[in-house]
Amino acid sequence: MERTRTRLGAAVFLMLILGHLGNALEVPLDPKVLEELAQPPTITQQSPKDYIIDPRESIVIHCEAKGKPHPSFSWTRNGTHFDIDQDPKVTMRPRSGTLVVDISGEKAETYEGIYQCTARNKHGAAVSNNIVIRQSRSPLWSKERNEPIRVQEGEALVLHCRPPAGLPPPIIFWMDVNFQRLPQSSRVFQALNGDLYFSNVLKEDSRNDYICYARFPHTQTIQQKQPITLLVLNHGLAEERKPTFLIPSGSSSSKMVLRGQVLELECITEGLPTPEVSWSKLSGEFPDKRTSIVTFQKILRIVNVSDADAGEYRCTAHNRLASVHHTIRVTVKAAPYWLTTPRNLVLAPKEKGQLICRASGTPKPTINWAMNGIPIENSPEDPNRKVEGDTIIFEEVQTGSSAVYQCNASNEYGYLLSNAFVNVLSETPRVLTPANQVYQVIRNNHALLDCSSFGSPIPKITWFKDSQSSTLEGDPYLLHENGTLEIYVAQALNSGKYICVARNTLGIAENHVYLEVKEPTRILKQPKYKVAQRNRNVVFECKVKHDPTLIPIMIWLKDNGELPDDERFLVDSDSLTITDVTENDAGTYTCIMNTTLDHDSASAELTVVEAAPTPATIYEQPDPPTDLELTDMKPRSVQLTWIPGDEHNSPIHKFVIQYTDSLHDHGHWHNLTHVPGSKTTAHLELSPYVHYSFRVLALNAVGLSDPSNPSHMYKTNPAAPDENPSGVKGFGTEHDNLMILWKPMSGLQANGPGLQYKVMWRKKDVDKNWTSVTVANVSKFMVSGTPTFTPYEVKVQAINNNGIGPDPVVVTGHSGEDLPVQAPDNVQVLVLNSTLAEVHWEPVPPKTVRGHLKGYKVYYWRERSLHKHNPHRVEKQLLTFSGNKSHGMLPGLQPYSLYLFNVMVYNGKGEGPASSNLQFETPEGVPGRPSFLRITNSNLNNLTLEWGPPNDLNGHLTGYILKYQQVNNSNELGPMEELALPANKTSITLPNLKYSTRYKFYFNAKTGQGAGPVITEEAVTIMDEVLMYQPSVDEAGGGNTRTQTSPPIAGSPPRHPFHKVHPAAPAFRNVSSSVGENGMLINWEYWGAEKHVYVEYIVKNDNTLGEEEWQKEYVNGSQAYVLKGLKEGLSYRVRMVAKGHDDQAVLHQSEELLVTVPAMPSRQVDIATQGWFIGLMCAIALLILVLLIICFIKRNKGGKYPVKEKEDAHTDPEFQPMKEDDCTFGEYSDTEDHKPLKGSRTPSNGTVHRDSSDDSLVDYGGGDGQFNEDGSFIGQYSGKSSIRETAEGPSPVNTTAMNSFV
Repeated sequence: MERTRTRLGAAVFLMLILGHLGNALEVPLDPKVLEELAQPPTITQQSPKDYIIDPRESIVIHCEAKGKPHPSFSWTRNGTHFDIDQDPKVTMRPRSGTLVVDISGEKAETYEGIYQCTARNKHGAAVSNNIVIRQSRSPLWSKERNEPIRVQEGEALVLHCRPPAGLPPPIIFWMDVNFQRLPQSSRVFQALNGDLYFSNVLKEDSRNDYICYARFPHTQTIQQKQPITLLVLNHGLAEERKPTFLIPSGSSSSKMVLRGQVLELECITEGLPTPEVSWSKLSGEFPDKRTSIVTFQKILRIVNVSDADAGEYRCTAHNRLASVHHTIRVTVKAAPYWLTTPRNLVLAPKEKGQLICRASGTPKPTINWAMNGIPIENSPEDPNRKVEGDTIIFEEVQTGSSAVYQCNASNEYGYLLSNAFVNVLSETPRVLTPANQVYQVIRNNHALLDCSSFGSPIPKITWFKDSQSSTLEGDPYLLHENGTLEIYVAQALNSGKYICVARNTLGIAENHVYLEVKEPTRILKQPKYKVAQRNRNVVFECKVKHDPTLIPIMIWLKDNGELPDDERFLVDSDSLTITDVTENDAGTYTCIMNTTLDHDSASAELTVVEAAPTPATIYEQPDPPTDLELTDMKPRSVQLTWIPGDEHNSPIHKFVIQYTDSLHDHGHWHNLTHVPGSKTTAHLELSPYVHYSFRVLALNAVGLSDPSNPSHMYKTNPAAPDENPSGVKGFGTEHDNLMILWKPMSGLQANGPGLQYKVMWRKKDVDKNWTSVTVANVSKFMVSGTPTFTPYEVKVQAINNNGIGPDPVVVTGHSGEDLPVQAPDNVQVLVLNSTLAEVHWEPVPPKTVRGHLKGYKVYYWRERSLHKHNPHRVEKQLLTFSGNKSHGMLPGLQPYSLYLFNVMVYNGKGEGPASSNLQFETPEGVPGRPSFLRITNSNLNNLTLEWGPPNDLNGHLTGYILKYQQVNNSNELGPMEELALPANKTSITLPNLKYSTRYKFYFNAKTGQGAGPVITEEAVTIMDEVLMYQPSVDEAGGGNTRTQTSPPIAGSPPRHPFHKVHPAAPAFRNVSSSVGENGMLINWEYWGAEKHVYVEYIVKNDNTLGEEEWQKEYVNGSQAYVLKGLKEGLSYRVRMVAKGHDDQAVLHQSEELLVTVPAMPSRQVDIATQGWFIGLMCAIALLILVLLIICFIKRNKGGKYPVKEKEDAHTDPEFQPMKEDDCTFGEYSDTEDHKPLKGSRTPSNGTVHRDSSDDSLVDYGGGDGQFNEDGSFIGQYSGKSSIRETAEGPSPVNTTAMNSFV
C-alpha cells in the first residue's frame, strides 16, 4: 500500500517541525522511543549560500544535523576533501559539523572558496548547500583633485560620485562639510548609481562642499570623496527648453529582473522649467500594495516581483513646453523555486512509497538526484527503486535500504538543494498520547479524544468505550486519520472511559482516556433595561446556573470595558448595585459568567434621567401589538409578524410570544420565546400535532402590555415522538419485584395520537436480550418474581400511531430489598475515658445485606452505676454510623457505670439481627454538683453551711472543697479562703467572720479524678437576721432551688475530652444570676455547636394575655452578660436561647430563670468635684467669715451672740464648746476604741438613728463625729436635726475638710 508523508504525519507523528531547510521531518517521540529508533541524518542548520565574512573576526561556518546514531561530519572545499586536521587554524565543534577558523595573523582571502558539509551515519548521508565564502571589502577612494565646476544658470548638470567597488556594494548619500544632508527636490535628486542630478541649476546651487559619502554596511565604515565646488554663472536670462531624458536615453529600453526581487525603474530628465515625471503600465495595472513611486516621482519600485509584473512601462516627462515618453520593456526570469519539496518517508519492509521533487523557474530548472551525496546514476543499483524525472518510486523496500536522497533543481540563475530520507523500520505500535488523560467538554459541543501513535507499519486505530466490546463507529462518532475520535454533539451519556487501541502486524498497544461532559453555563435571570432618576439606586440581577464541578467567575462590564473604580459600584455574587446614580453611569452593563470551559453573558442598558419635571412625563406600559400575521408556514416552523403599539415614553425592551394549544390545553397560554424590542418578526420552532394560536406582549421599563389579539390557528401534523419519557428509574417495593417508574409525557411531547410506552428490562451483566412490554399512557410498570436486590437495566421508549421515539437511555436499578440476615462479628469495645468509648466490629459480607447498605446502628444503655446503692435504670440510646463503617465513638457516657451494647447492620428495608450484648465499665470521673448548699445559724461573726452529696457521684468521693471571700457594697471581691473537707462531713461552721459583711461561697465535691462543678451561695453576717438571695436555679433531682452565681472571673465551662455535645444533657447548664453595680449579671455554661446565642428577658406579668414580646441581647462567644436598664423592684423572666444560621429556628433553650431587681438607693457620687457643691462651700465660707466678724465685734463689746446662747443650752457631755480664744468650733474624737457615741445605737440593718439631742453636732456630723456632705452643718442654724445614712459608711467629707474653710 502506497503511503505518503502526509499520511505518516497524521498517523505516526504528533506534529510537523520545520528545520533550517524547511523540509526536515521532526519525529516527535518521547525519550525512551527516541533511544531505540534509528533515523538517517537530517541537516538542521547551515550557513547561507552567499556568506560574506568580516576579516576582523573568526570565520564560523555552521553545519548542524541530527540522526540516530548521531552523525559524523566532513567538508569539501572547492570540490575536494577539506582535511581540517592539517590546518591548525581550523577546528570543528564537538558533536557538530560547525567549522571555526581563527584568521588572526592570516589573510582572510586565504579561506575564500566554496564549502559543502556532509553529515553521515550508518543509515545514510545528508549534504548542505554550497556555501560561498567571500571576504567583505571597503576600499579607499582613489586620490583625485576636483577642479571647480562652472555652469551657466538654467543648464542641466551631473555631479558624479563613482564610489570604489566594495563587497557588498556601498550605500551612497550626499552631505556638506558639516555632515548635513544636501536638500533634494524634483529639480535636484540622487540617481540609483549615486550621482547627483540637476534638471537645471540655480544661482543658490553655488557652494564648495558637495561631498559624496559611501557607507560599507558589513564593516560599518564610511569613505568620502573629495569636495566638489560648483560655481553657477549668470550671463543673462536662460532660455526655456523642453524635457529630455538623461537616464535612460532614447525612447525605449529593456530591463530584466528575477522573480521575488525588487524591480526599480528610473527616469531622470532635464529641462527648464523642471519637468514633472509620471508612470504608467501599458499592459495592465500596477500591483496593489507592492508598488511605490519614490525620489520625487523619478523611480518606480515594485517589490517581490512575480511573472505578472512583466510588460511595458512608460515614463512621461512634461513641462509647459512639451511632453516626452520613454518605454521600458521588463522581462521576469526566475531562479528555481519549490513546487513540491521531497519529504521524509518512514516505511515498513515490503511497503511502497515515492519521493517527489518538483520545482519551477525561468528557464525551467533541471532536476538531478543523488543518494547519500553521490549522483544516483553512480550509486549501487536497486531493483526496487526507479527514477522517473522528478520522482523516485520505491517498490517493496527491504530492511537495510535506508538512505538520504538529495534533489538538486538548477538553472542559470541559481539552484535548490533538498535532503529527504527513506527510513525502513519495523516497529511495534506505541501510543504517544499520555495515559489516563481527562478531557472536559460542555454538553452539546464537539469532543475530540486524541490517540497519537507510532509504529511501522502504520498502526490502525480503533476505539472502545467502557467495557463494551463493539468498536465506536458511525453516528455520533467520527474517527480521523490521525487516530482522533470526534463526538459531534457530546451528551452526558458520552461521559466515561475510552480505550484507544493501536494495532499493526507486529503488535498491539492501548491507552485509556476519560471524557467528562459538563453542563453548560447559562444565565437564568438576565439583567433588565433600567430607567433611573439621578441620585437613585439601581440593581441589575444576573442569576446563573453552571456545572457544580466547575468554578465560576462573575465579571461585570460597562460599555464593554471595566467598571469604573468607584465605591458606588457594588458587585455581589448575582447582582450589580449602583448607588447615587449620575449621568456618567448611563450605558450598557454586561454580566459575564466564565468557567474554565465556557461562558455566558447578558447585557442591559441603563438610562439616567433627571427628576421628573412639573408636570411630570407619564411613563406607562406599552399598548398591545396589533395585526398578527403568520407567514412562511412549514411543518415545524412558522414566521410571526406584528405591528408594535404605542411605547408611552418608555422604549420597548422586548416582545414576548405566547401560544395556546386548543387540542391539548385549550385556554392556557404559555411563553414560547421572546425577541428584542427592535424586532417585529419572530421565527417560531413548532412541535408536531399541536393546534397553535399565538399572541404577543410588549415589555418596557414600566411593565408588560396587555396581550394582543390571538393570531389565526395553525395546525401541525402528527409525527413520531422526538423524545422519551424522563425520570426513568427502577426499584423494588417488595423483595421479589421491580417497579419501573417514569414521568408521563404531555400531549405536546407526544407528537401524535395513540401515545404508549415500551418498557424494557434485563438483568445487568447477565441477560443479553431485553424483555419488553407495551403499556398504555401510564407512569409505572411492575415486574414480579425477581430475585432479591438484583441489578437491572431498564429503559422506556415512547410510541405513537406515527412511529417510535429515539433509542432510550439505559438506567440501572435494583429489585426489592429484604432485611439483612447476618449480625456483625468480632464486636469489641475500647474505653477511652470516663465519658467516651470506641466500638469496633467486622463489617458483614455484602451478600448478606440484601439491599443498599445504609450503615450500622449501635444500641447502648446504662445498666447501673458501680455504686451498689444506686438504682437500676435502663435507658437505651442509639447511634447511627452511615456507610460501610467498622467502628464508631460512644460519647456522653456516665462515669463509673456499667454499660451494655450491641451492633446491627441496616439497609433501606430495615435492621438486621443484633450482635450479642457486650458490656463495659467506665472509670471514675469528676463528681457532679453537690445536691444543695444552704446557710444556717448566721450570727454576728460566724455562719453555718450545710450541704448534700452529689446526685451523680461518678466514683468514690474523697472530700469537698469550700472557698469563700468577702464582697463589698461595690461588688468588689476580697481575698479567697479555701478549706478541704472530708467526704463524710455534711456541715461546717465558719467562725471569726466580720459582722455586717456579705460573703460568697464556692463549694464542690471531688473524687480521685478531680473536682467537680461548683455550687455557689451568698450570705451576710448580721446580728439578728440573715440576708440570702432568692433561688434562681432548680437543681436536678431536688425540690428546692438555690441561688447560684458564677465566680468573679468567669472561667470556661468544663471541656469534654472528645465531644462537646452530650446526648443526655441540655445545651445550657448552670444558668444563674447576681446583682451587680451596673445591672443584673447572668452566668451560664453552653455546650451547643450553634453560634447564634441570645439572652432573652421579659417583665413577669400575671396577665399573660397582655404579655409583651421578649427582649433579646446577642451574647455569642461569652459565658456571662450584664442586663442593664432593668427597673428597680420588678421581677423578670430570663432564659438563654441558641438559634440556627437563619436566626429564626430555636435549636436550644434553657429553663426560665426568675430574677428580681432590688430597690436599692442610687449610688452616691463624689460631690466634692461637683460645681454646685463648690459654690455652696464658698457661700458657707463667706457666711462663716461674716459670723466671725460679728463674733469679734460682740467680744469686743462683751456681749453674747445668738449661736453662743443656743450652744450653752445643750447639756450633752460629749459636746465640746467652741473655744473662746480663737473663735473656732471644737473637734470631736473617739480616742478609746471608736465606739458609737453615747445615746446612739447601731441597729442590725445598719441605720444610724438620731438620739435625744436635737441640736448636737453629732446629728450633723454622723455617729463618728464627721460632717455629712449634704450641708447639715448649716442646717443646724435652720432648724434641721435629723440625718439618716445607710450601712455602706459615712460621707467622705469629714470635719477636717470643713475646718479648712475657716
